[in-house]
Amino acid sequence: MYRIANNIRYLRKANNLTQADLADRLRSKRSLIGSYEEGRAVPKITVLKQLATLFDLSIDQLVSSDFEAEGMPQPEQKPSPQILSVVVDQNNEERIPIIPVKASAGYLNGYADPEYIGSLPSFSMPVPELSPGKTFRVFQIKGDSMLPVQPGSYLFCEYVESVSLVREGEIYIIITREEGLVCKRVFLHEDHQLLLKSDNPEYTPYLIDGRSVIELWKAKGVLSFELQKPDNSQVNHISDVLREVREEIRRLRNNE
Repeated sequence: MYRIANNIRYLRKANNLTQADLADRLRSKRSLIGSYEEGRAVPKITVLKQLATLFDLSIDQLVSSDFEAEGMPQPEQKPSPQILSVVVDQNNEERIPIIPVKASAGYLNGYADPEYIGSLPSFSMPVPELSPGKTFRVFQIKGDSMLPVQPGSYLFCEYVESVSLVREGEIYIIITREEGLVCKRVFLHEDHQLLLKSDNPEYTPYLIDGRSVIELWKAKGVLSFELQKPDNSQVNHISDVLREVREEIRRLRNNE
């Protein structure tokens, strides 16, 4: 948080703006700008977007860079905006494509191809968790790195436009050229890096460059056809407790 505070103050002074000037440009209050610079408040994502636009930077630069140590940042070279391919039905409502494990390699090459996305199986599900107006994919995961989520499970995921919008500690499908499709918990790290962690403690966390991410999808729910086997020891314990309760009830009735 201190980096954001220092960076806002640095940018304001470097551009010869007072707190009142910056507040006017952001259509905010001077006192709120002061609270950002003093670290008493954290700007909302909408404010970060305004600051990024005003100073011709990215949100990642505002959050991750240290302007006092590195000097005035150069405007980020922004790539051409990615157009996300979607599938719609006859009523122009988005359908949800499914990417099974066997299709994951092809998805890495065809994610931006409307014809390829249209060739994937897709469906609609009228539930509030998959609200209209957002874009979803269902990815089938492989391996046991995210246990207790079983290998072969299907993750319902919502599209995330930018790495800067990551909610730390949440599960995401991350797509990069180097890694392909991976399912991990994501944490923001220094120097534009992301720390990826598995839920299975046997797997070691590792870092990737956040700028290498092609697509990012936040997990919303899971569908699994792998039913867990019962824990017999726990079942036996419950049976013993029930037996003791029945015996106690009989004793109480006999004493009435």
